[in-house]
Amino acid sequence: MRKHRLSRMVLIAVAVCVMLTTISRLCSAADGVFSVRHYGAAGDGKKVDTVAINKAVKACAEAGGGQVRFSPGRYISGTIHLKDNVTLFFEAGATLVGTTKLDDYQYFTPPANTPEARFGKWHSALILGVGVKNVTIAGSGVIDGNKVFNPRGEEKMRGPHTIILGNSRDVTIRDIAIKDSANYAIMIEFSEHIDVRGVKVTGGWDGVHFRGWIDKPCRDLTITDCQFFTGDDSIAGRYVNHLLIKNCVVNSSCNGIRIIGPVTNMIVEDCLFYGPGLHPHRTSNRNNMLSGIILQPGGWDKCDGALEDVLISDVTMKNVASPVTVLLKRHGNTVDDITVVGLRATGVYRAAASVESWCETACGRVVFRDASIEYEGGGTAKQAKAPARKPGVDARALPVWGFYGKNARDIVLENVRFYCAKKNLRPTIICEDVDRLVLDAVCFPQVPHAASPVVLRNVKDVKTRDVDVSIPAPGDKR
Repeated sequence: MRKHRLSRMVLIAVAVCVMLTTISRLCSAADGVFSVRHYGAAGDGKKVDTVAINKAVKACAEAGGGQVRFSPGRYISGTIHLKDNVTLFFEAGATLVGTTKLDDYQYFTPPANTPEARFGKWHSALILGVGVKNVTIAGSGVIDGNKVFNPRGEEKMRGPHTIILGNSRDVTIRDIAIKDSANYAIMIEFSEHIDVRGVKVTGGWDGVHFRGWIDKPCRDLTITDCQFFTGDDSIAGRYVNHLLIKNCVVNSSCNGIRIIGPVTNMIVEDCLFYGPGLHPHRTSNRNNMLSGIILQPGGWDKCDGALEDVLISDVTMKNVASPVTVLLKRHGNTVDDITVVGLRATGVYRAAASVESWCETACGRVVFRDASIEYEGGGTAKQAKAPARKPGVDARALPVWGFYGKNARDIVLENVRFYCAKKNLRPTIICEDVDRLVLDAVCFPQVPHAASPVVLRNVKDVKTRDVDVSIPAPGDKR
């Protein structure tokens, strides 16, 4: 009899627990908030919560949308599948941690006619949105990629990306911190109307990387008020129409911004770039920052199209290999209508600012206006006599220290001041195979025994005004 009574009490207790859980879920659902803990997530840093988190996302979507909430805790998880009209919200003290079990990750499949399609499981992610719309990832919490190691991944080490958006639209990623990504922190593929705002990225490889294709570019991407402390390029990608990067802090052990393919209508405004990187480049273990901004359509592989209508405005750089580099290497790409205004750079340690084409297609119109660039210097007479080497994928040393132009239609330097911290025996400016060159209010130091400060080869039309070599040279006591 006692056993029967105990059994009944157990059944009643279970029923009460189920009822309370159901009531709690219904109350949460009524408020549009779905706690992952109500769906079984432990958040204890031990249990894998993938199933529970995806249950909460599914319930939220089926209710018409709302907020999937992560309260303080450590949630170990494989791939979380985003759904329409769902917000993932991470409270302060909540951390989502990528599991080290590679089989727990799913991936996006790019369109079959794109180069990205051949990479297969390279597109796996901790948070995955495929064909979704009206989605938000926000809060004061942390998403930790956990440096998941994949011996079969790229470079025999890279694991899943932290966030991938594929064929998606109207997505906001706001205020969250992303750390130790096993590959890219945010990967945007064939998507549009994406707003990345107030995000802090530390460690990992690229911070924000975007990929579209000729007939399906990404559109309307904004990256604003963000902080990047990345091991690889902070912002990179190709095939975007309308890209805004504004008010960001960029610290990298690779490039600040690297454009590797066609991009149109791009604005970079009010950003700070500085090196060396606080987090090492995980492949090479270096910390030195490479280019502040490098624009190199076709720099990695063939991807036909135009890089045009680019405005780089009011940016500050410190301790970068080169300030702004524009490179054309392949037939099928074009560069035109690039304006750099209000650039302030110091501690440039490797290469001159440059506009270069090494293929039959000349660069179009490129303007540097109201710029001040200070180089470390120290170039020798031997370096001055060496020919410029064909570029690889990064900026390299040149036989000129201030500005190099090659195979361009129209280059304008207006109110540009070049400085050198150490005595430099290379020319300040070299331009060759240029249709039209304007040097208007250009200033640079005159160094005794240095090569001719301005070297022009096959420049068809030159216009100069107020070219001033009166800036004191290093060691000049005037």
